[in-house]
Amino acid sequence: MNLKNYIADVENFPEEGIIFRDISPLMADGEAYRYATNEIVKYAKDKGVEMIVGPEARGFIVGCPVAYELGIGFAPARKKGKLPRETVEVNYGLEYGQDTLQLHKDSIRPGQKVLVCDDLLATGGTIAATIELIESLGGVVVGTAFIVELKDLKGRDKIKGYDILALAEY
Repeated sequence: MNLKNYIADVENFPEEGIIFRDISPLMADGEAYRYATNEIVKYAKDKGVEMIVGPEARGFIVGCPVAYELGIGFAPARKKGKLPRETVEVNYGLEYGQDTLQLHKDSIRPGQKVLVCDDLLATGGTIAATIELIESLGGVVVGTAFIVELKDLKGRDKIKGYDILALAEY
């Protein structure tokens, strides 16, 4: 299945000169969403994944059905102040400023094999921060999985050394 047929190109969003790759049509099509999920599930099985982590918020949309299908847990990496119990956090740079991601301290066991799932790999900053959180808790990131990769933004450079699955590349 060509997933690009289910990804809308929105020009000049969120700002002039940007082409936003919108996965909403893919999610709205049960067959395409199932196909994308199953491709990531196959990848995860090959890696022996024991836990899925997804960054807020579209990482939840991608990671939760994968975790469900595998019968394993899902841990949300959230923006600062959104998790109610004791957390670990990492600050990371954005194009204009800083942001913070957090995980609950008990979300990952030392040595646990973790797959990071998100909708899109762009510059790699959020994914690198998510990986740092997982590793700070002793988790082993065995792979990363995305529906879309924007190759020109060179996100792979920020997560060198980690295995990457991208279902559609632009």
